Amino acid sequence: MKARIDEMACTGCGVCSETAPDVFELGDDNIAKVKVETVPEGSEDAVREAAGNCPVTCIEVEE
Repeated sequence: MKARIDEMACTGCGVCSETAPDVFELGDDNIAKVKVETVPEGSEDAVREAAGNCPVTCIEVEE
């Protein structure tokens, strides 16, 4: 599984980094970034939850 963030759409709410901190982080510019190329085993459900709860739907999950 891979995750991507549309950084142009991100509002920096932090839902993703709170839900899946192993995968997402907020940068110095308060925009979310993906920390890993491939989602670690065991973090898949958290990534799906983060994508589903993102208020601007800027997270794309590739199964």
